[in-house]
Amino acid sequence: MKKILVLYTWMIVATSCSDWLDVRPEEQFAAAEMFESYAGFRDMLNGCYIKLKERELYGEKLTMSDIEELAALWREPSEAAMPGAKELHDFNYTGDNAKAIVSTIYSGLYNVIANVNMIINHVDARAGVFPDEATRAVIAGEAYAIRAFCHFDVLRLFGRAPGDNTRQVALPYAESVSIIEFPPYYSHEQFVAKIEADLARAEALLKDNDPLFTYTFAQLNAGDAEDDFMDYRQGRFNYWATRGIRARFHLYIGEKEKAYQVARSIIQATGADGNPLISLSGSSDITAGYLGCPSECLLMLNAYDLATYATSIFATGSFAVTDLHRAISQEQLVELFEGQNIASNNRYLHLWEKTSGNSMGIVYPTLKKYLTELDIYSQQPVRQLTKQQVIPLLRLSELYLIVIETTADLAEANRLWADYQLAHNVLVTSDYFTSLDDIQGKIVDEYRRELIGEGQMFYTYKRRNATSMLWRSGQVTGENYIIPLPETEFNPNI
Repeated sequence: MKKILVLYTWMIVATSCSDWLDVRPEEQFAAAEMFESYAGFRDMLNGCYIKLKERELYGEKLTMSDIEELAALWREPSEAAMPGAKELHDFNYTGDNAKAIVSTIYSGLYNVIANVNMIINHVDARAGVFPDEATRAVIAGEAYAIRAFCHFDVLRLFGRAPGDNTRQVALPYAESVSIIEFPPYYSHEQFVAKIEADLARAEALLKDNDPLFTYTFAQLNAGDAEDDFMDYRQGRFNYWATRGIRARFHLYIGEKEKAYQVARSIIQATGADGNPLISLSGSSDITAGYLGCPSECLLMLNAYDLATYATSIFATGSFAVTDLHRAISQEQLVELFEGQNIASNNRYLHLWEKTSGNSMGIVYPTLKKYLTELDIYSQQPVRQLTKQQVIPLLRLSELYLIVIETTADLAEANRLWADYQLAHNVLVTSDYFTSLDDIQGKIVDEYRRELIGEGQMFYTYKRRNATSMLWRSGQVTGENYIIPLPETEFNPNI
């Protein structure tokens, strides 16, 4: 029954903002019937997570493939094999294939937004169907957090670069599921304020009500919550994940002090048992073969079919790379880890397949972060499968990098850097950064090394208004950072 309800929910959701005008009143009424029980709210929220991990969104395009083409993180794609990827790599947003990819991402994000809006629009009026107020608050808090998260990526994709005041781009912030109104369009400053307001609502609702104030991540991963819907909080927009997204948000819009304070508070936070809330897991997870570092994820998606499609993106094994795979050259791998101790660095040693190549024997290193290691005889996973099906959306490593980038204390930056490097089996015996300016010169390289394949590098370049990118020839302009809205949408920017 749950599957039927969720699938029916996605059937009634429009594929773009304007298409809500085509939804019939009786369809909205049928959807509203879902909210006559707590189970209905659970089903609708689960449906949102299912949509988020589809390949058109964070299951691939906004983490592993297309978003990384914008940052030129993979070898230049073949126009014949991957025309859309090639157009995105070249910032050719008018190409038909690029437009199709962008439209899919845009409609997918607003599809999720429309569904969480249905939750938000009913959660107060149907408060009586919840077992208690804390449960209602968690459901509402997750919905607001998802709405902020999706709109934030709309801003990072389609809005202007935060420091570029010479360009103005208006974007739609959808807060209802009205069948008679278009969502209003807002300026950059207004859109930012909307995101921050939703993050604040989410935090206020989740504070003290999230099960993480009673249980640890480990206990919830073991299924200790009385309500099984509240287990596995790393896979949901929990309180600390929402705080982490806020740190990322403040950094993006240039509020470095706020980003520092929020990120630092999470690093220093304690869990329900009085121990550190969460710890860097690069050493333990990567050594164990869990390359997405699930133990340090504040927010992740668990894609059960990841193993079935990851090899089509990255390839695996020797001489398996074709023009359809994302890879880098041997020279690029050297550049990626330039100045790093690769003798013990577990990312260099374990995250990259360094013998993979094409049919001509040319070696192209490929990322193993999303590949499942199978037994050679049984072809079954050799390790715990759920920890190999992870798509990170926010890791503690990123929060360390945010604090290092934004701190005004050079000693703190070097201390955190040493801890961070130790999590990658690299012992730091002297200060890495010589000045605060030195941090700014080096930190971008580390975002690239750490978060490659996780969809954050284009946004890192964009927030810094970078005029160049590693592995991209030619200058990058402000226009390159603004992806045009799909042609199916009302566009006040034309």
